[in-house]
Amino acid sequence: MTSGTFASAGIDSKRQRALPLPGANAGMQSFIPDTSIASDVIPSANYGDRNNGRLADMIVLHYTGMPDVEGAIARLCAPGTDVSAHYIVLEDGRIVQCVPESKRAWHAGASCWAGEQDINSCSIGIEIVNRGHDWGYPDFPLRQIAAVIALCRGIMLRRKVPSHRVLAHSDVAPGRKKDPGEKFPWHSLANSGVGHWVQPAPIVRGETLRPGSISDDVAGLQAALARYGYNVPTHGKFDAATLEVVAAFQRHFRPARIDGVADHSTVSTLHALLASLPADAATTVLTAK
Repeated sequence: MTSGTFASAGIDSKRQRALPLPGANAGMQSFIPDTSIASDVIPSANYGDRNNGRLADMIVLHYTGMPDVEGAIARLCAPGTDVSAHYIVLEDGRIVQCVPESKRAWHAGASCWAGEQDINSCSIGIEIVNRGHDWGYPDFPLRQIAAVIALCRGIMLRRKVPSHRVLAHSDVAPGRKKDPGEKFPWHSLANSGVGHWVQPAPIVRGETLRPGSISDDVAGLQAALARYGYNVPTHGKFDAATLEVVAAFQRHFRPARIDGVADHSTVSTLHALLASLPADAATTVLTAK
């Protein structure tokens, strides 16, 4: 396919560059992309079969977190890196497919959601080209977000992915990852039918739950986060793991302040999200004693 697919969407062709094909991958067999909006196919060497015949019913969004697109594509496609994604979305809106949707890409790493630990087997991974927190963390261009929305909408239809299972890498791996980060416009995706979102409750002064707290209120907070899907202990102690999960929740759903402190805004936003889930979506939680 040509790289001019998005020209009709207002992308300046002068900004487009030929995509780098990693030399070690030049002999790999290509495949027919799963979507007509993919402008290029660059096959990755890093994938396998989904375990136990698991079908994908989740989308995990990442940023590449590297200084340039050439290095990101090389890392996601070259043999021996043990990392890949189904799709890469470039800053100019072009979409590259690297792994067929039917296969298990290696994008999530050690991760968990709603009790499921093999996230790679149940998800489609999308890498969004952005330098990330370690390299200045620029804003996401509108044309790139439009491409992410179009891509996700198609996957949701093809794979019957519910909105509440369009997640951030930081949601499924809160202790390790921050991507796609607090600048990612989840509200814009939700306005187009992609992802689960409520208007965050305003930040006001008041009581908070913070590291070191031990109480039934902390246990209730942990249980609510776990019902939504986060992998968090439910023993009533506000420990380091709870701090990481609260920060990950804020990064996605209350990005105005990311401090890991469960204030009124954070807790209210969490409960509003739970209340707006489909009846069969919340995760069953066993509280530790």
